[in-house]
Parts: sequence; structure tokens; C-alpha cells
Amino acid sequence: MPSAAKPAFAYLLAGWSGFFVMSYELLGGRVLASDFGSSVSVWGALITVFMVALAIGYLAGGTLSTRRARLRDLGAILVLQAVTTVISLLISETVLDWIFAHIEDVRYGALSAALLLFFVPTMISGMVSPYAVRLLVTDVRESGRYAGRLLFISTFGSAAGTIMTSFYFVLWFEVNEIIYGLTAISIAVGLLAMARKPESVT
Repeated sequence: MPSAAKPAFAYLLAGWSGFFVMSYELLGGRVLASDFGSSVSVWGALITVFMVALAIGYLAGGTLSTRRARLRDLGAILVLQAVTTVISLLISETVLDWIFAHIEDVRYGALSAALLLFFVPTMISGMVSPYAVRLLVTDVRESGRYAGRLLFISTFGSAAGTIMTSFYFVLWFEVNEIIYGLTAISIAVGLLAMARKPESVT
């Protein structure tokens, strides 16, 4: 792979992952609202699950990258993110109905629902940034610069996902349509990265 292509793909995947996570979190609030409302406690439960999932994803992604770092593996992480999101969407109605019928306290009902529906896709999303940092760094002296750039792009992607979803997407499309659209883009970008010539970082 040309030297300029690998960093470009790594930045693209990290930026898109940031966009995806924040858009998914906002839409998660809409999903929970149908059964639990949109109170502060419901949003608190949702945000807590996303933060914990991302934290574990960061740890897992960093650990995985020490064994082998390849662009195609980073693409596979993005595809897995999309697949688990689709599965969560397909089972969401059943999960929400069961929890609503068995957990009376809205706070713990929302927390349980967020944990079952959003934890796994978000954790996988959290693996992207630390894995991408390892993919980019070939000289330890440059690690801070690459990490700063990647975090900038990932966070900027998160801001873009927040504004686009809250200002535009929810006005143009149904929640499920937005989520399916996001997953389709994740799969397309991930497969594009996986199609690149294998290149390992040791």
C-alpha cells in the first residue's frame, strides 16, 4: 500500500467511527423513549452505558493492536460494529417489551435496555481509535503527534455526527432508517479497508 494510503484510511475509519458513535447514541435515546420516556435519568443510563462500553473498547483495541495491527483488521472491526448494530436493532422491540414488563423502576429499566441493546456495538466502536493509533505509529517519537491527529479527527467526527443527526437526519428519516444507513456506510468503508493489500505492523 502506498505510504500515504494507510494513514488516510486509518484517519477515515477513526473519523467515521466517531460520527457513528454519537449518531447512534442520540438515536438510542429515541429508541428508549418509546418505552421509558426521555427524562434525565433515562439519558443518564444511556450515556453511562456508552461511556463504559467505549472505555472497555479502548482497552480491548489497544491490547489487540499489540499483537498485530493491519488495516484490513481495522476494517473488519468496523464491519463487526455494523453487524452487531443491526442485530441490536432487530431484537430491540422484543428486548424493550420484556424489560418494560419485568422492571418497574424506569431508571433501571432504561439502564438494562441500554446495556443489552447498545453496549456491544459501542464497545466495538471504541476499539477503532487505539487500534488506528498503533497502525499509524512506526516511530515512538512520533506517537504523540499521530495520537493527537487521530483524536482530533475522531472527535471532530463525533461532533459532525451529533449535529447532522440532531439537526437534519431525524427530520428527514425514521430512526431505523438512519441506523440502517449508518451501518451500510460502516460496512462499505470497512470492506474497502479490508480489500486493501495486507500489511502488518510489528
